[in-house]
Amino acid sequence: MEGLEMRRFNAFASLIFVLILATGAGIAWSSYNGPADTTGTLWTIIITFVIATIVSASIKVADQWEKAVILRLGNFRAIRGPGLFFIIPVIDAIPYWIDIRVITTTFKTEKTLTKDTVPVDVDAVLFWKVLDPKRAALDVADYQSAISWASQTALRDVIGKTMLSDMLEGREKISAELQRIIDERTEPWGINVISVEVKDVLIPPALEDAMSMQAQAERERQARVILGDSERQVAEKFGDAARTYANNPTALHLRAMNMLYEGLKQNSTIVIVPSTALESMQLGGLSGVTALTMELQKENSGKEK
Repeated sequence: MEGLEMRRFNAFASLIFVLILATGAGIAWSSYNGPADTTGTLWTIIITFVIATIVSASIKVADQWEKAVILRLGNFRAIRGPGLFFIIPVIDAIPYWIDIRVITTTFKTEKTLTKDTVPVDVDAVLFWKVLDPKRAALDVADYQSAISWASQTALRDVIGKTMLSDMLEGREKISAELQRIIDERTEPWGINVISVEVKDVLIPPALEDAMSMQAQAERERQARVILGDSERQVAEKFGDAARTYANNPTALHLRAMNMLYEGLKQNSTIVIVPSTALESMQLGGLSGVTALTMELQKENSGKEK
């Protein structure tokens, strides 16, 4: 299991075992005096093997991120590590090597109903670490499985109390609530929850289509509202311009001349103007025709140059 391991191979202890055994074999060989001394040599090798076994079994090495839980005759003795330490073989035992680094655990719930009865699938990841190896080893049988189940039940509880819209828009709030609940449940086990991140919220495809149509309708409504507001603003500006021209006939006449001039520049010869416009803008009079002719002559002379 990740974060919690049973007894494993110790390379340093194996090296010590080989060195002691080799030393004993060398001593036995140097003291060997022929076939008559076979029994003494055999006993030397046996004693050396026993010593090497006891010494190597008492040597333990914990990595920088590990803590060893030591039990003496079944009772808790101490927490050791990291580095080199010694135990009493047979009397002392190390049932667990606990990883004190930050560990990630993924968990999810399927087809869980929200507060507004919408089935959702939620994936999340939990970041946690062991702060008290003693309580993690002694107070709970398998703290990793316990954390996984506690996380799933907490996620179901939070989903059942949350509206779908709040879940889709406020993942940070849900993550903070999950962290608080899980941390309260795991604190008696000597475990600290660093953070909880909601990775994904899956909703039924039919509901996705309905929400997409709703979003499109909302955008269309906003577009029409903006267009209507623009039309209102344009109408207000036209009203302001009309009041200005009503109080200033000369300005109206000049504006009309400019409009005709621009039209003649684009269409070259013919511009159709309502007769009412000619009368209201004073374009049918002699002064209007004269001014328009002068403008056209200036335009043509500029083109010839």
